[in-house]
Amino acid sequence: MTPVPPPTSSGNRPHFTSMPDLALRDLGGAVVWTNDDLFAEAQNLIKTPPAQYQPATFGHKGQIYDGWETRRRREAGVDQAIVRLGAPGVIYGVVVDTAWFKGNYPPFISVEAAAKEGVVSVDELLTDTEWVTVVEKSPVDGDTRNPFRVDAKDRFTHVRLTMHPDGGVARFRVHGRGVPNPHFFRYGHFDLAALENGGLITACSNMFYSSPNNLLMPGRARHMGEGWETSRRRDDGNDWVQVRLAGQGRVSLVELDTSYFLGNAPGAAMVRGRDGEDGEWFEVLGRTDLQPDTRHRFVIDLDRPMTEARIDVYPDGGMARLKLYGLLTDEAQTELVEQWERGEA
Repeated sequence: MTPVPPPTSSGNRPHFTSMPDLALRDLGGAVVWTNDDLFAEAQNLIKTPPAQYQPATFGHKGQIYDGWETRRRREAGVDQAIVRLGAPGVIYGVVVDTAWFKGNYPPFISVEAAAKEGVVSVDELLTDTEWVTVVEKSPVDGDTRNPFRVDAKDRFTHVRLTMHPDGGVARFRVHGRGVPNPHFFRYGHFDLAALENGGLITACSNMFYSSPNNLLMPGRARHMGEGWETSRRRDDGNDWVQVRLAGQGRVSLVELDTSYFLGNAPGAAMVRGRDGEDGEWFEVLGRTDLQPDTRHRFVIDLDRPMTEARIDVYPDGGMARLKLYGLLTDEAQTELVEQWERGEA
């Protein structure tokens, strides 16, 4: 089977929609403020599942929508919602999804972003924050996934979606690469592969049923749909995923979690690593039999630094989580801190 890297938009640049959604509630995102959500609450914007709709389901405020919907404006102005990213980072693009909003979607939207460290109050976001426009005022279509590429290279912690002048948006996706504060890395072992720590899927053999980005989400999966699952193989090959780690580090514990995968868990798995994109792959965890619906943990006695990891599953199937606990090398930690202090994301 031909390997399937993230889809490309031009040249070798990954299309931004293949990258993780940094705003997801499941990743820790939250809608922290909106000026109006009378018809449908703004928290719906960052739900993981696609928006649902049932006609003629009316509540006290009207037709029930699985999205954010404001009242009809009778004066000049705009409606806005501020989202705190679950994983602060570099934004590669956004999707303003107006699914099921047909006569009540906004004709135009714009998106701004900001970087605020620490625990920030709503008052500070509204009165003492420098917002950078990442998507200029642009038209959108109703009942449509409207994608907008973002070229900003800075690290952001919050985004502000503006509807001009009002209307409804079902989902707001903020795709990018997590960039954590590296100063937190010095306080013990952490998951070098986690999205929130800067881990990133760089290639995958098969993502038929669900995205490999799910492997790097925080916490435990709550059902099979929150993991990575491939189609059934009918050849002699096997499926695999490649991950760029938070930085050069040494892995000391591998966790392979097949929770909720009962009749479709891989029979076995192997983990390899390499130091640099041109480095030779070496064994981190040899081919090991796996059990269905089980959290497997393996202590690793290996003193070799690595910047990338690859998990091979045999022959196919599904996995809920991949976690690679360890420490950054002194050189990597110093480099990340220096990049942070220079403002480089």
